[in-house]
Amino acid sequence: MKALRVLIGGWVTSFRYPAFISGFQPTLPVPPLSTIYGLISAAKGELVTPEDLSVGYIFNHQGRAVDLETIYELSGLNGKSNVVKREFLVDPEIYLYVDDLDYQDYFKTPHYPLLLGRSTDLVTIKEIKEVKLEKESNIKLGKTILPLGTDGAFGTIQALPTHFTDTIPRKAVGTKPFILMNQFFDYPNECHCDKEKGWGVWFHK
Repeated sequence: MKALRVLIGGWVTSFRYPAFISGFQPTLPVPPLSTIYGLISAAKGELVTPEDLSVGYIFNHQGRAVDLETIYELSGLNGKSNVVKREFLVDPEIYLYVDDLDYQDYFKTPHYPLLLGRSTDLVTIKEIKEVKLEKESNIKLGKTILPLGTDGAFGTIQALPTHFTDTIPRKAVGTKPFILMNQFFDYPNECHCDKEKGWGVWFHK
């Protein structure tokens, strides 16, 4: 199949665990699907969901650290500031694959600023390339999220939404259990493969 491969990079990023509301804020090791569809929606300028586009991605970073962050806790019309420790990932890089080549125009001239994680985590497009992916078995797969039950996959299991609505307030949609794979493993079954990079690409639909 033909696909669009978009290399995106930034300085730092952090992906919130849904279960952590206050106190120490750890980061997910890889971005959830909702973050990916949010980024694509920003590029297009309108809501994009799994019904519109299939996506796959490989995520890398150069390390993790912890920072102090000011937050504002609201209670009705009143609020107060507080300080939390937030974990973040350094030099994030994502190879994003989409199955619609027409999205190339959206990434060339994004409608809104592109963010990966928090509202301050600005990223830029480093490369846009059309690639041909072939189905192969016994390939290197990982550094992404995978559906629970994927053969050979291991890691933290977390229920995560696939995307959010564009209503106020936003609502989580398509919540399912995923395996958070922060490393590669040998996948025995057939999967799309990017031979240029030497890794498999799991498309979420």
